[in-house]
Amino acid sequence: MLLTPEILTILILDTLFVFFASISFILSIKISLKWDLNSTSQAQYKLERESFLASTIIKYIFMLKIPLFLFFIFTLNKLAIVIPGAMCGAGVVNATVYGNYLLVLKVLNLYIFASWLTLHLNDIKQENQPYTKLKFTLFIFVFFLLMSEIYIEWLMFNAIDINKIVDCCGTLYSSGANSYISEFFKIDTSVLLTIFYGTFSFIIASYLLKNRYTFSILNLVFMLISIITLIIFFGIYIYELPTHHCPFCLLQKDYYYIGYFLYTFLYLGTFYGISSLFNQQNMKKSLFFNTLYMVIVSCYPIFYYLKNGVFL
Repeated sequence: MLLTPEILTILILDTLFVFFASISFILSIKISLKWDLNSTSQAQYKLERESFLASTIIKYIFMLKIPLFLFFIFTLNKLAIVIPGAMCGAGVVNATVYGNYLLVLKVLNLYIFASWLTLHLNDIKQENQPYTKLKFTLFIFVFFLLMSEIYIEWLMFNAIDINKIVDCCGTLYSSGANSYISEFFKIDTSVLLTIFYGTFSFIIASYLLKNRYTFSILNLVFMLISIITLIIFFGIYIYELPTHHCPFCLLQKDYYYIGYFLYTFLYLGTFYGISSLFNQQNMKKSLFFNTLYMVIVSCYPIFYYLKNGVFL
């Protein structure tokens, strides 16, 4: 296994997560099966104390997992230095068969973890704690996702071979690549931009109409189309290079780490948007972060045109 200080940090934290999450998993099973708020028995009193312990453990695990995702991306970019052919995290992800699966699972878990935290906060705000049984039942499912992520992460780091040449991001993110993303290069850019700005316009409309169901679905669409348009169109204006489409290089110092801001704004905007299905107050937060993301990425082609008089 390739061991660097960054990988060791991740693996040590993963070990701690497994230990403490397992405690919460056992308690969650007990609570989901036996919880009865109307009961005044000693057993129920014990469950209430255990629910506080379990929810505290889960809360801090999930709160740490969110910044740890950014550290994971940072680690991928650091590993690119020692892997032949890799110019950024994209090459490291594709250095093993586990990389892409791990990345997708990590992003999916971010949304699920944040949803659990939202449910937990809503639960403890109310005296009768109406979501206690639900949130611990949900954690039983989330626990297996967390364990799967940690296991695949260990497999990926263990499978990295520093003597094997990998494809660079220029090869991976191009119309000639043998991947799903290459199919999107065949779509006319004007069509993609119409969907991007059209979806954002519909988000504003559904916000004004206070239609949280439509607002939630549109945010899911906006998340997907934003990533696609960032790779296909907006990214090349950040790089000022028409052939560079890598979503990982945006995280590097050469581009002022703009990727960390863009991905954070997009994540917060779409998470609050999707979760507005259950909490209408999140609609305003979602619109703020989505607007921030849209304005920033839109400024790059505009400024490029004002400076050079042409589009790429």
